[in-house]
Amino acid sequence: MKLSGLVCAHNEEARLAECLRGLAFCDEVVVVADRCTDRTQEIARQFGAIVIDGIFPLESQRKDAGIAACSGEWIFEVDADELVDPMLAAEVRATIEAPAQGDWFQVPVDNYVGKTLVRNGWGGSFGTSSVARLYRRGVKHWKPHRVHPGVTFEGRFAGGLNTPLRHKVDDDIGDMIDRLNRYTALRAADLADKGEPGTLGDNVFRGFRRFWKCYVGRKGRREGDLGFLIALMAGLYPVISHLRAKEILEARRSAPQEALGTVVRHEAVG
Repeated sequence: MKLSGLVCAHNEEARLAECLRGLAFCDEVVVVADRCTDRTQEIARQFGAIVIDGIFPLESQRKDAGIAACSGEWIFEVDADELVDPMLAAEVRATIEAPAQGDWFQVPVDNYVGKTLVRNGWGGSFGTSSVARLYRRGVKHWKPHRVHPGVTFEGRFAGGLNTPLRHKVDDDIGDMIDRLNRYTALRAADLADKGEPGTLGDNVFRGFRRFWKCYVGRKGRREGDLGFLIALMAGLYPVISHLRAKEILEARRSAPQEALGTVVRHEAVG
């Protein structure tokens, strides 16, 4: 049974080699290099990967381009900051070689902040403890968003694997804050494109609900300071995204007026 490994990357020269070493058990590896200006493509080719180089503003476009380049019946999708150990590799291979139970599998995730394993509290678009990453080609589809696109599946859910991916989420607290900044910028652009940033009140309520769900419902309180910070970031995510989307929409509305004013001033001078 042919297995394709899929990695989408943007300027990941520092982490890509370690990620690709873990995918050596795949029959082929496809790396989608999105607007990379570092050695990402070079490193991928050194590991024998098929490299798709381009500009993909939407995450769904990156994934679709990668899937189109895969020739395996099964696809194992990994991010550049995730590692596959030999036990997981063996389980993935055994799973797809076994009699078919379905068309896609959930894979557990161990999330690390620096060297600290944080098991509890993930959610609210800021992290997850389980991902659907092993699937038959053509089964998984992404919605057209820049960050955290919704996904749909065809076929039957086959269950979950036992061995986790090792996810290096953030290097430290500063890195976590930087990630919140990146995520909210992308989410704000999606909201602005739809013209539906929502209301401040609704997003504040959503933020409180996400904080409570991560910190209490998903037991983030067991993780000490990091658990509190993860819940806080999850709660801030919808609020900041909303405010930044409003800022983008206001800038777009004012841009034509400013351009018109420039034309008028130039005509008056001439």
